[in-house]
Amino acid sequence: MPAKTCEAQHYELRFRSLHNEGRGLSFPCDERGEVPLDQLSERAVMNYLYARACIGIEYAYPAIMLSDHLH
Repeated sequence: MPAKTCEAQHYELRFRSLHNEGRGLSFPCDERGEVPLDQLSERAVMNYLYARACIGIEYAYPAIMLSDHLH
C-alpha cells in the first residue's frame, strides 16, 4: 500500500501576457483560484487588480496552476 503524503498542494493564478512572452503575472491562490488579497503586499494587490481589469487587452484569462515554488 503506497504511503500517503501530507504535503499540501500550493496553487497560483497565472495571467499570461498577450504581448510579451514570459511577462505574465502570478499570484498565490487556492484550488478554486481565489487569491487571498489580505495576505498580499499593496503592490501585489494593485498588480492583481490591474491584471483582472486588463483581461483580453494585456493579459489572457488566468489559469489555476500548481505552484512551481517550494513552500
